[in-house]
Amino acid sequence: MLRWLRARRRRKRAEEPFPDAWEQHIARNVAHDRVLDAVERTRLRRLVRDFVAEKRWEGCGGQVLDDEIRVTIAAQACLLALGLPGEPYRRVRTILVYPSTVVLPPRPPGALEIATRPIASPLPILGQALRAGPIVLAWDAVRRTARHPESGHNLVYHEFAHALDLQDGAADGTPPLAGREEYARWVQVFDREYRALRERIRSGRPGLLDGYGAVAEAEFFAVATEAFFDRPLELRRRHAELYEVLRGFYRQDPGARMERAGDGTVGDVRDGATRCP
Repeated sequence: MLRWLRARRRRKRAEEPFPDAWEQHIARNVAHDRVLDAVERTRLRRLVRDFVAEKRWEGCGGQVLDDEIRVTIAAQACLLALGLPGEPYRRVRTILVYPSTVVLPPRPPGALEIATRPIASPLPILGQALRAGPIVLAWDAVRRTARHPESGHNLVYHEFAHALDLQDGAADGTPPLAGREEYARWVQVFDREYRALRERIRSGRPGLLDGYGAVAEAEFFAVATEAFFDRPLELRRRHAELYEVLRGFYRQDPGARMERAGDGTVGDVRDGATRCP
């Protein structure tokens, strides 16, 4: 019954025109939208409409939520899911939005845990994907990284890549895949690239992939996702097998989109003459 009601609501929403104000939010804040073709843009807007309506949104730390925030976050999350089957964000029920850097409260000891040393103090973060479903995001970083993909960093892509990874309940850098062959290829390529990144960080050599990906396999997948969508031509040139594995998983080819755009890059999105701070 719930599935039928949800499908009915989605059909009804799809019959309504996409709000002009939402179009303006996407045009102003989501650089990648301009390189999508007509079919992709139509599908993205359908996904955005459902995502905004079906997720629970909470402003935290004094952040007042509005449609710009919801639509900007939803458009980026749904871009990752543009080619994925099913309901890839079914575990994500709530998005918590803070105005800026978040310092989470300290973790209390578990019921059966005996603390043998002080629990580490909480660190400031820009975002977090929690195993139980909520996604935590800092709005200023969401907007900045959405407008400037040339930086190679995107907070929403990073955290929602974790959400895709967590579909099977394990944060191990391997999202649910199609079959044994795809799993085998994924493990082969990702293990090699992950080890190479760790070695590069140890030796202090520069590279395309953010060094934060060397922290753990789950972070490597999130960092690789950022590069795949933000700097796809560089990733394809310098990490061809990694690019192909990601292209197979996401069922998208951002590099081809960039080439189709003419200048080979998404570039940045400007609000008048002022760059997002």
